[in-house]
Amino acid sequence: MATKLEAAKSAADWSLLARLCRQALRKNGRHPLAHRLLGFALYHKGDIEPAFAAYRQATALWPRDAELLINFANVLLGQLRNQEALPLLEKVVALRPDHSVCWCKLAQCCYLIGLHQKGFDASQKALTSAVDVPQRVNALTQSALHRRELGQIKESIADCEQAISLAPDADFLYTNCMLFMLADADRSIDDVVQVARTYGAKFGEPWRSHWPDYSAIDHAPWRRLRIGFVSPDFRSHAVMYFVEGLLAQLDRRMFEVVAFYLYPSGDHITKRVECHVDRFIRIDQMNAQQRFQAIRDAQIDIAIDLTGHTGGNALDVLMRKPAPIQISWLGYPATTGLAAVDYKFTDEVTDPPSADDQYAETLYRLPTLFCCYRPMIRGPLLRYQPMYQVQPTPALRNGYITFGTCNNLGKLTDQVLALWGRILQSIPGSRLLVEGKNLSHASMATSFRQRCDRLGLDSERLILVEQETKNQYLTYHRIDIALDPFPLTGGTTTFDTLWMGVPLVSMSGDSFKSRMGVGILSYLGRTEWLVDTEDEYLRVAQTLAADVNQLNQLRLGLRDEVEQSPLMREDLYTHLYGEGLRVMWLRWLAQQQHPEDEAAQQQAMAQWVQEFPQEWSTPAAPSVGLEPGKRVSLTEAHALLQTLVDRAKSLDTPHGDSIEDRRWISVTELAEKVLCAVPHDPVALACLAEVEHAHGHTEFAVTYLQYATKAMAA
Repeated sequence: MATKLEAAKSAADWSLLARLCRQALRKNGRHPLAHRLLGFALYHKGDIEPAFAAYRQATALWPRDAELLINFANVLLGQLRNQEALPLLEKVVALRPDHSVCWCKLAQCCYLIGLHQKGFDASQKALTSAVDVPQRVNALTQSALHRRELGQIKESIADCEQAISLAPDADFLYTNCMLFMLADADRSIDDVVQVARTYGAKFGEPWRSHWPDYSAIDHAPWRRLRIGFVSPDFRSHAVMYFVEGLLAQLDRRMFEVVAFYLYPSGDHITKRVECHVDRFIRIDQMNAQQRFQAIRDAQIDIAIDLTGHTGGNALDVLMRKPAPIQISWLGYPATTGLAAVDYKFTDEVTDPPSADDQYAETLYRLPTLFCCYRPMIRGPLLRYQPMYQVQPTPALRNGYITFGTCNNLGKLTDQVLALWGRILQSIPGSRLLVEGKNLSHASMATSFRQRCDRLGLDSERLILVEQETKNQYLTYHRIDIALDPFPLTGGTTTFDTLWMGVPLVSMSGDSFKSRMGVGILSYLGRTEWLVDTEDEYLRVAQTLAADVNQLNQLRLGLRDEVEQSPLMREDLYTHLYGEGLRVMWLRWLAQQQHPEDEAAQQQAMAQWVQEFPQEWSTPAAPSVGLEPGKRVSLTEAHALLQTLVDRAKSLDTPHGDSIEDRRWISVTELAEKVLCAVPHDPVALACLAEVEHAHGHTEFAVTYLQYATKAMAA
């Protein structure tokens, strides 16, 4: 029987393997190999829950079978159930303390659940017990990942470079190295570009001769284009603060929107994306070739990569050129290094003309900021609740200034911390709040404090706060003035900071990664908070801190400034983004028709512009995705909302604080869908006011009506 089981496994015949395992277990309920392989076979068949049930039964019978435990842990990790895998892997390393693979798997498990010190320690055990190059490379990779999260940037880069020297054909090692180099003040953008060029030449160029020929596709200049967004981040992720509005609002007269999802699980935000887009295609279980074919089969005209050299990317797919035009945007602040990626969306401030040489892509500079922010994507209705409104600056109640940062600890270089120490020294009584992962762990907090003391930043004046999702915006109620790190400046964190009314001091740099603050503050109209030197950084921080009453007035008006600026003008941004997509399409058509003749290309484009469809000259009416594949106009959504409200109001007045009746819940759910498509829609807000009023929540009802009134006046 053992021979048959191994043969079925080798043949990847999972149905046969599962059947053979069950036959073996009927004869011998404790058959060890059958127990090891049944869950494995069921998992590969796609029978996830039966696989877990089989593994649980097997581990109950064989609790000290390390191979069984690690197989079970592997399938749990594959479903992102790392918390459940952790105790299994802790048993495994106790059973096999000299096995590098076991320690490496424990380190991998720790990453997603934020146990970075534990993961790093496991990676070092994996390193010392490694017996060959693959094991050493895996251990170095895990070490680098956890070191980055612990703020040990230089060491993480050294791990990456050592791994590359051992395994130069492993593409993910270059990705990690580039990502970590962005935060190292001693590594220039030229260093990052050089690694990107090596990556492109080594992994991308061999595919060039295999790129598809797109000469047969419809070359009409004004036809409806199919746009494919490729990402693992259509979920609770920073990318969604900038993508949701675009997915919902891109003009459906001009574009069909397709999402290709790379992550193995989803959440409530994923469900919203499924409603926003015209097609939602899961490709997480496919290999690179299958993903390539899925994009080709969808006949995508323009593929947009939202990930770059960050986790879970699909660059190995894009280098095969599944779409005639490919764009890098948003998720990664530097070049992909791939010739197959034609453009990068950016703007003229964050990427000035001198930046062109830093990219393999052609830069398409939007006439506005490179992205558009939407807050509170985890709970869209929370943005209207009192606890998330801007509060008076905390110095009024504290009697001292609190500076703060909520950025990844890996961005807080020695140079940054030393400068912040100078700021504290210059302002008596001031404090520095630092929010970050693992700061609630005594060892991590002690290590960080000791590091600050060595750099001249008095650790007695530190306020260390554990990073928790539930406090994403609330921590800003404790900060008077935010300090932006450098050379890798804040991105999403900077938008959060400003939207919560907190002014920000930011250092200018020479590349996108160090100019995100420059772009954001320039388009906000707050260039007085931008600096070029450490002395200027100190001076601006001192100026903001000098007058607490003035600081408070600034704070109380800053949210309105942000919401009325290009930083949050989704209508303006979506129009300009769509215009950029069309320009890229026309350029491609012109190049196809007149290769090597730039004058003829320009002439063709000028002619097509004259043929712009007049029906597109007026803005498209907003629409709302009610469910996957079903979109209605905003007017129709309003009518549906009113019908639901009338039906709910025909009931007796609800009793109690909670909203329990299905009819009122339906009003709330539809209103939220409308607001996720069209923020601050006054009809949806008024309907939410009806819900709250019917349940006796007068304060919330008034709040919604105030926002509705403000939206109608805008």
